[in-house]
Amino acid sequence: MRVVYLHGFASSPASSKAIFLERQFAESGIPFYCPNLNEPDFSTLTTSRMVDQVVRLVDGFDSGRVVLFGSSLGAFVALCVASRAPQKIRRVIDALVLLAPALDFGQRPLADLGIKGMTRWRDTGWWELHHYAYGKPSRVHYELFRDATGYDMFAAGCKIPTLVLQGRQDSIVDPVMASRFAEENSSVQLVMLDDDHQLSASLDRIWSESVRFLALTQR
Repeated sequence: MRVVYLHGFASSPASSKAIFLERQFAESGIPFYCPNLNEPDFSTLTTSRMVDQVVRLVDGFDSGRVVLFGSSLGAFVALCVASRAPQKIRRVIDALVLLAPALDFGQRPLADLGIKGMTRWRDTGWWELHHYAYGKPSRVHYELFRDATGYDMFAAGCKIPTLVLQGRQDSIVDPVMASRFAEENSSVQLVMLDDDHQLSASLDRIWSESVRFLALTQR
C-alpha cells in the first residue's frame, strides 16, 4: 500500500497534518507521498492542474494499492482524481480519507470574499491572500475558481470506500454538507469530530479512525 496525501489551499507538505501522518505511516512501514500542489507556481493553481499532478505521481508507481488522503481543497482534489482520472489510475485507488473536505469548491464564493470580492477577483483576474505555508501575501488567478466550476462532486457521486472526518465547529466547510454527502453515497463513512477546520486537536483520532477504516477496506 502507498499513501498519497494532498494538502489544503495555501498550505504545503510541511503542514502539521502532513508531517504527523507521514511519521505515523513511516512507523507502520507504509510509503507516504505528499506532492507540493503549489508547484510550479501558486498563482496559476487550478483543480485540473492538481488532478494532473496526482495522476502523474500515481502513474509512476510500479504497482500496488493506493490510498488518497486529502485535507480541505486537497480532499476535493482527491475526489476529483477518484472520479475523473483515467481508468487505469482509478483502478489502483482503493480508498479515500478526506479531512474537512471542500466538497462544494467552485460552487460558492471562496473564504470570506463574498459576492463583491468574487466579482472583483473575476474582473481584475487576481486575488491576493495570505499564504500560510509561505508566510506572506500571495496572489492566485481567477482561473482557479473558473476551472473548479467544472467539477461537481455531488453530481459525480462517490463509489470508492471513503472515510470523511469533519469538525463540528468548522467555519470554512459546512458540517451539514459532509453529512449530506455521506447520506447520498453509501460508500462513505462519516466521523464527526469536536474540532474546527484545521482538525489540529484531533490528530490522534484521525490516525485511529484511519487505521480502523483502512483495515476494513484492505484487500
